[in-house]
Amino acid sequence: MNLMFLFTFSVRRNTRMSDRTAPVSRSSARHYTWANVCDGWRLIDTPGLSVVEERVPPGARETRHYHNEARQFFYVLSGTAVVGTEEREHQIPAGSGIEVGPGVHHKFMNRSEEDVVFLVISAPSMKADRVDME
Repeated sequence: MNLMFLFTFSVRRNTRMSDRTAPVSRSSARHYTWANVCDGWRLIDTPGLSVVEERVPPGARETRHYHNEARQFFYVLSGTAVVGTEEREHQIPAGSGIEVGPGVHHKFMNRSEEDVVFLVISAPSMKADRVDME
């Protein structure tokens, strides 16, 4: 899957900076690995906004955690994810998403037989804002 996104962003608020407008994809984004088996690509990585594409193989999950300031939106591109919150577990099929507000304990899981590929959009950035619960 080769996703191409076009974003206009600025470090300064309400300022359009055409020199920072450029297509971004997995092949041009910074890659990282988490939980030894999951992949992530930082499509947008600014203090005010983070857009990450991640791939979670069957059976993989993250540690329950929360963010003090970041509001996140998880949008599933393929597969079916489970997002556990304090209240319940939510099945999120491809083409659907879920918002997780600041302070909400949550955990992303793949209980299916296929990879889950999704976008997680965070504002402000979730860097240095994560508190692990497990």
